[in-house]
Order: sequence, then C-alpha cells, then structure tokens
Amino acid sequence: MSRLAWRWWPRRRTHSPEAPASRPIHGDDRRHLLQALSALAGGGALAAISRTTEAKDASELPPPKRVVTGRNEAGKSVFKSVDVTSKVVEIDANPGLTFYELYMTEGVPRLTGLEPDPMLSGTKAFPGPGGTMFRLISYPPKRPEGWKPPAGVTFESGLKEMTEKVPGMGDHFERNAPGFHTTETIDYGIVVRGEMTLELDDGEKVHLRQGDCVVQNGTRHRWRNPLPEPCLMAFISLGGSRG
Repeated sequence: MSRLAWRWWPRRRTHSPEAPASRPIHGDDRRHLLQALSALAGGGALAAISRTTEAKDASELPPPKRVVTGRNEAGKSVFKSVDVTSKVVEIDANPGLTFYELYMTEGVPRLTGLEPDPMLSGTKAFPGPGGTMFRLISYPPKRPEGWKPPAGVTFESGLKEMTEKVPGMGDHFERNAPGFHTTETIDYGIVVRGEMTLELDDGEKVHLRQGDCVVQNGTRHRWRNPLPEPCLMAFISLGGSRG
C-alpha cells in the first residue's frame, strides 16, 4: 500500500526539481488506482474471513500472566509473583477447556501481605460463605459438525476428571442437561477475549461480546461458545448461602 501511496500521492518537496508535479487523478490513472485498492481491500477481507472460519485451538493462545503483590519483612510493597499461575488445569476429556486458578480466600482476609500463594496448596470448585475465588477459564471453540470427544471419554468420565482436577467442580453439573449447573455463589464474569452465549431456564439466552459483563446470582445456567475460536472469561466468585 505504501508503494501505491508514493506513486499516486507524491510528497511535495519545496525547491526540488525531482519532485513530480501535483495533478488530479482521472481517466486510466483513476481506474488503475481503484483496481489496486479493490484488490488490496478484497485480499484483506478474504484473509480476515479465512482466519475467523478456521477453528483455533486454545493451546495457540499465550497463557495469561498473573501478578501478585505483597509485603517484605520490612513492610514494603513488593511483587511476589509475576508469572503464570502455579495452578493451570487442562481438562483432557474436553480439549481446550482450561482453568487458570488465580487466587482464593476464605473468611475475612488479614491483608498482612506475607501470606503464601494459596494456589500452591491446590484449588477447589467454589468458595464457602464469605470466601472468594478468582479464575480465568478458556472455553474451546464451537465444535464442528461430526466432532467426537477423545476415545473412551464419556459424559460421566468427563465430569469425574473435572471433579478430580478441580475438587467438587463436576458435582455441580446436571446429568440430564449437559452444561447446566448451579452454585452457592455470586459470580462476576467478564468476557476477556472472544464471545459467549449465556443460557438460563426455559431457553432464555443472551449473547456476550468482548468486554461484556455478567452478574450471576446463584442461578441455574450454562455457557456456550458460538465461535470457531476459544473464548477466555474471567470470574470472581463470592461464596454465599441460600436464603
């Protein structure tokens, strides 16, 4: 494109005999220019279409970095961790489904800044009353028609794996309505990358795009990725109890 710009819109140079004269574009020049621009625009559009129609694997995306602050023995604020979280959970039964377990608390945090990274001792599905859980979840792309899970995987075995890797997670999912689940939490959800469909009872749905937010008040729901590329969502769960 830069070569075209130099050819058709030459830069003016004061007092330079080499500078081509500025003139209006018409006739054959205009036709050639429009053809060139059309080809460039068309090529870019086709490239964009091909990129969006190709299913991307979540493993192609860079893992998110987690920054954790705290205090040193002198009381000064310091960075305790500037890296990927120590707890990354990949669900083999559903390739591309990945949990980045970022942080969790129980009760009222003391805020000493000296606490060890809670994820070093493992994770769990959801916090108890008054607790918090911060995680990112990468959802796999929408499966193409005819897609089958890995050999030997069943719905029950998938839930079992999820429960083993994120203790208790699979127990929240319904057996007769795949994907639907209910938790004793308020969940603040943000679409970080991609798009997502949230479905509630009676088939009610809302389509979420990058930057959209959800406040999930302990209601029955399920998530569906409508695109052929992964969706990354951030969740902060606050433990509660049923009234």
